[in-house]
Amino acid sequence: MKKAFLLLCTLLLVLGCALPLAAYHLTRAVLGPAVSTVRLPLSSPESTASAPEISAAYAGDTDRFLIQDASTGQVLELSRQEYLIGAVAAEMPMSWPDEALKAQAVAAHSYALYCRDHAAPDSIGWLTADPARRQGCLTDPVLRSYWGTAYETNYARLAALVDEVEHTVLLCDGSPACASYFAISNGRTETSENVWGTALPYLVSVDSSTDLAADHYEYALTLSAQQTAQQLAALGLTADLAAPEQWFGTPEYTAAGYVAALPVCGQRITGTALRQALGLRSTCFTVRYESGAFCFTTKGYGHGVGLSQWGAKALAEQGQNFAAILAHYYPGTSLSG
Repeated sequence: MKKAFLLLCTLLLVLGCALPLAAYHLTRAVLGPAVSTVRLPLSSPESTASAPEISAAYAGDTDRFLIQDASTGQVLELSRQEYLIGAVAAEMPMSWPDEALKAQAVAAHSYALYCRDHAAPDSIGWLTADPARRQGCLTDPVLRSYWGTAYETNYARLAALVDEVEHTVLLCDGSPACASYFAISNGRTETSENVWGTALPYLVSVDSSTDLAADHYEYALTLSAQQTAQQLAALGLTADLAAPEQWFGTPEYTAAGYVAALPVCGQRITGTALRQALGLRSTCFTVRYESGAFCFTTKGYGHGVGLSQWGAKALAEQGQNFAAILAHYYPGTSLSG
């Protein structure tokens, strides 16, 4: 009887130790680890070299990016590297300096994460792109067609540059910055509230005077009075075809020199709304009516907020690295990674 009792106690003791361990391994197998761990390199006792500096990547980063194809409506799930290579290739020529390309990669990375964090609950993608039209982000099949025989060389170079900055994110108060970008300014970038109505502390007007030397900095668009009237109708405006010379009044300008608003057919219209309605390259424009047609002359290309891509190219050619370029166009931000 005594032996049986001791055997029972021993069995209970063994089960008491084994069951929690079994439960732990079962939980890990089903749910995975509660937190991820980072393994740091161990220094060798024989080595006299100092240990490499290790910087933490932004904790809210991700390995998968959800991009909605504007043409098909399909949501593309791309790896971080696929997205960054595709975004840089869509935005900058491969002939541009390495540091400009890296600045573009970090801006695109940060902007995508910002869109993720501010997406509507029913959004199926973080942001839209149109790979077929070479806008926003290019997928690998499009890159092969776009680059042709230079595909292998261009891809290898861009992949190497992206590898250098793929964990780098532009932050403001610990969150990804809305690192918007565009092609060419009028010589200064614009503040975000003058374009989108929302002020962000790092999307302010900064000097970008090197843009004055950009290709196609100034551009003229000519529209007949009839064409102009049709496009103004999208703004709810009814143009008097008998007096087209009276359609446009004197503009109001922002501090950066872009058109804030102007009278159009008796109503006050913002420069941003008019740019969209008429398909203008920039809100820095002048209007001239002559011989039955309107000539709109623009300076710059794009909304004007954030990183000027041609400005980044010029700064890189002057010897500035990607971090300095980003600090110039997004003042007050910091870099992770």
